[in-house]
Amino acid sequence: MKINLTGHHVDVTDSIREHVNEKFSKIANHFPSLISLDIILSKDHKKLQAEISTTYEGARISVKGEDEVLYPAISSAAKKLDTSLKHRKGLIKAKLHEKPESTTPEIAHEIIQEMDLR
Repeated sequence: MKINLTGHHVDVTDSIREHVNEKFSKIANHFPSLISLDIILSKDHKKLQAEISTTYEGARISVKGEDEVLYPAISSAAKKLDTSLKHRKGLIKAKLHEKPESTTPEIAHEIIQEMDLR
């Protein structure tokens, strides 16, 4: 999985990159069809944000984690992404197991009408 990491008013250091790779290695194992993650780390009014967006099975998924410290913001966003991906995966599996529409054949109706049910 490719991780595109950018910073807005935040310097992206090697330790931050290692932390991000460590956090998202679990997600990469659970969702192998996930191709890439776009992560934007930003600082707004003493709040640090980690915004993550990706495409999974045809749906765009975006999450945001906020905290006063960068590492908990990344962890929060990682948990939210994991939850969102599990939800999307559940929706896809539920569609695979939908009940088929039951249609009564016209012939069966005619046969029942002809039967002597006394």
